[in-house]
Amino acid sequence: MKKIALISGISGQDGSYLAEWLLRQQYEVHGIIRRVAVDHPHKRLWRILHLLDKIHLHEATLENYASLFEVVRRVQPTECYHLAAQSYVQSSFEDPFSTMTTNVNGTLYLLSAIKENVPGCKFYFAATSEMFGTISPGEGEQDEQSLFHPNSPYGVSKTAGFYLVQNYRETYGMQAWNGILFNHESPRRGSEFVSRKITSYIAQLLKGKKDKLYLGNMDSQRDWGYAPEYVSMMWKMLQTDTPANYVIGTGVPHTIKTFLKEAFEYVDLDWTKYVESDEKLLRPLDIYQLKASSKLAQEKLNWGPRIQLGDLVKIMVDIDLKRQGLTPPGVGLAILSEKMGEPLYFDEILN
Repeated sequence: MKKIALISGISGQDGSYLAEWLLRQQYEVHGIIRRVAVDHPHKRLWRILHLLDKIHLHEATLENYASLFEVVRRVQPTECYHLAAQSYVQSSFEDPFSTMTTNVNGTLYLLSAIKENVPGCKFYFAATSEMFGTISPGEGEQDEQSLFHPNSPYGVSKTAGFYLVQNYRETYGMQAWNGILFNHESPRRGSEFVSRKITSYIAQLLKGKKDKLYLGNMDSQRDWGYAPEYVSMMWKMLQTDTPANYVIGTGVPHTIKTFLKEAFEYVDLDWTKYVESDEKLLRPLDIYQLKASSKLAQEKLNWGPRIQLGDLVKIMVDIDLKRQGLTPPGVGLAILSEKMGEPLYFDEILN
């Protein structure tokens, strides 16, 4: 049987890595993109420019059911990976209406389009650790049975999507999986996210930038991993026989201050001389700590992260230095070669 994958959000961090992974598994890969991406490819499609002759792109929008229905009807996918979303938490506070419209309606529309056109298609939904939301200090790990208490419009929208997927699974017998992925970063992360904000700032600083870096709550803790390892788990979920929900994370939370310290020390700098807190960047309600318990994924998917925070930071700093035309220390690049060992993960994209 021909393997045909449809990816919403193919131009994003996860979508670009997933497209590469699926091509290596001999899939015919299709992706959904917006018209604005077609008009501005070097700005919107930079993560997949090297794949344009290997994949098939289709214009559609999550806000329009007819456009999604038509793409699904034409492509007839055997697997659909729904990654597209308004995924920046701060933006969800600033514009909760579009966050809900895009994330909730878009998930419903795509589920319905799959149900009506290719009911046997396997479906993956990109859920998020942000659904757990408010966790008290010392409350412990979060697994597939943990309660959701989202504290941002983004978290609420993803929780709604999670239950839509579960409803379609139970009501219509759809083969639909929820992947509850904790924070996962890479050199392809958007610069609005704190991890890339830090590593790209370091590169600009060494290039001659004089301005300081301003961040919000630096004591907030996150369970950070390396994105390419996480997207391979998306695929592995859909290769199992029984649809389920899976938590994917490292199980080791770190503060943003720890990320800062690791990144600046890697290039022999003291982060406290360059970084300040700005109250305007604080979220109306922030998450104290998230810590993944991925025992089910370890048992069923053979999950086990090879890249830990220190490795991740060095990888991201090395690539951002190369983007600025600077010579990196090179430890991060060596880690990629040693621990990942595949060209797929070398992050040769330097835009």
